[in-house]
Formats: sequence, C-alpha cells, structure tokens
Amino acid sequence: MLDLLSDILTNLSMRGTLYFRTSFTKPWGVAVPAYENVARFHFAHRGQCLVAVEGTDAPVSMAQGDLVIIPHGAAHDLYCGHIPERTIMPLDAVLEKSGYDGSGVLVYGGGEPHSETQLICGHFSFMPNTRHILLERLPPYIHIRNYGESAGKWMEATLRLIGEEAGGTRMGGDLIALKMSEVILAQAVRSFMESDEAVNWGLGAFSDANLRRALDAFHKSPTEAWTVASLAQTAGMSRTSFAVAFQKCMDMTPMEYVTGWRLEIAKKQLADPAKSLSDVAACAGYASDSAFSRAFKKATGLTPAGFKKSNFA
Repeated sequence: MLDLLSDILTNLSMRGTLYFRTSFTKPWGVAVPAYENVARFHFAHRGQCLVAVEGTDAPVSMAQGDLVIIPHGAAHDLYCGHIPERTIMPLDAVLEKSGYDGSGVLVYGGGEPHSETQLICGHFSFMPNTRHILLERLPPYIHIRNYGESAGKWMEATLRLIGEEAGGTRMGGDLIALKMSEVILAQAVRSFMESDEAVNWGLGAFSDANLRRALDAFHKSPTEAWTVASLAQTAGMSRTSFAVAFQKCMDMTPMEYVTGWRLEIAKKQLADPAKSLSDVAACAGYASDSAFSRAFKKATGLTPAGFKKSNFA
C-alpha cells in the first residue's frame, strides 16, 4: 500500500519531463510561458540567478544548490539581474537564437564566461481534469535553499547525477535523469508539507501527526465506509475535537475531503474504457451506481457518462 503523499501523486498520474540543462553567461534572461496541468522546477547546479514568478511581488534569488518549484505552471522569468528589460527574451526566441535542438546543453548569453549559471530545468505533468487540494493550495512557488544538503546526502547525490546525465553523451543518460527527476517533486512537496508554512496555506492536516494518521488510513483504504467518527478514532481523537481540528487546518470538513478524493479516483477510472459504471463506483467507495452518479454530478456538473464523453472521447 502507498503512503499518503505517494498515493496522491500516483493517482494524479505525475510524470516528469526534463527540458534541458543550461549554460547561461551574463547578460541573459528567459521568459518561460505559462502551461496548464504542470509543475515546473529549476535547480541551480552551478552559479546563481533570479526567478520572477507571475503574480508575486519580488523575484526569488537562487544560489548554487537551490531548488525552486513552481507548482501551478505560472509564467516566470529566469534572469541574471542585468538590465532585465533588455535581456529577458521569450523562451522560443532564446531556443532559436542559441540553435538548441533539444539535445545536449542549452548554451546562451553574453560575453562574461566567468559568470556561468548551470540550471537543470524541467516540469511534471498531471492528468488533465485531476484535482487535489494538496496541489491546488501550494503557494505560487516553493524555494528550498541548499536543496541537496537539506534533503539529505542521497538527494544531493541524485542531483549531482542528474546534472551529469542530463544532456550528456552517454547512452541512456537522458532517461536516467528523467526518472530520477520525478523524485524531486515528491521530496520537495514533502519538505513543504512538513514545514510550518503548510498551515498558512490550508494544508495543516498534512503536518499534524494525528490528523495525518487519519488521512493516511483513508488513502490506504478509500473504499471503506469512513465516517467522521471512524476517522477520529484512527487519529486517536474524539469525534468533536477531530472535526474541529480538521476544519481549522484544512478549511473543509473531513467528509468533504473524503468525497473529493473518491471522485478523483473515479475520474481516473473513467479514463479506462473497459470499466463499467459499477466498476468505477465500487473503486470510488460507493455502494450503488445511483449514489455515485449523484455525488459525481453534484461535484462536476456532469454525469459520469457525460464526463467520460467530454474528456476522453
């Protein structure tokens, strides 16, 4: 059985994609456009830069070893800080000017060779129409300083290996880097969930030992007949104290969370043409097709059949 975070990311069908490894020299700047259903990452393998995420007040200063995750795929600028209004160019223009063909290292910038910034850039895509409050409520960006060290020696070694393999010349290097990069988002999100910051973004249950125990039990057995009382018992709390604490930490009731995740399971099951309505209802923890259909339509505005037709035709 998968643990809480693993279950969420697996059911959202997370897939990693490495864009490229860069060698930027001052002056340089890249405007990265917005995309839907993705979370982006940039790791400063060498050197430093600024990251300005759309909708935020001030740029993030990335030092060597730092990681920035942009959970919602927002547009953002990567730049060296030198006259940004003149140096920041659209990503397509940078790719064209540099002659980058999708392999090797993206080399771009001005004539200051001693100012090299090496970034490992990529994104994680999620299945369209999937939702979970864990991803929806993450802040515009997560900045983890000295990421390799804070994540532990194994992550530091992983990042070094990704840096060596991505865009390299050895056979299988890009695939190795790609698969290992999928670890990055899970570890970064875990670090955020375990921090005090999670409470400020309506994700406090993931960092509270008792509430997380209940969430973990639910995710391991979502088809059980869960109630507030049974969740509270799993958390080692009274029914009332559990319900109040959950509402305070998550801005929703425990059963709203249960229903929301069950419907996400259903959406994934509906993508399988071999699954009948009864199969999907059972996988989502509903005792009858009619109860499932009512809950699904109330949440999405569509019947299960209508959802399947509109999204997977």
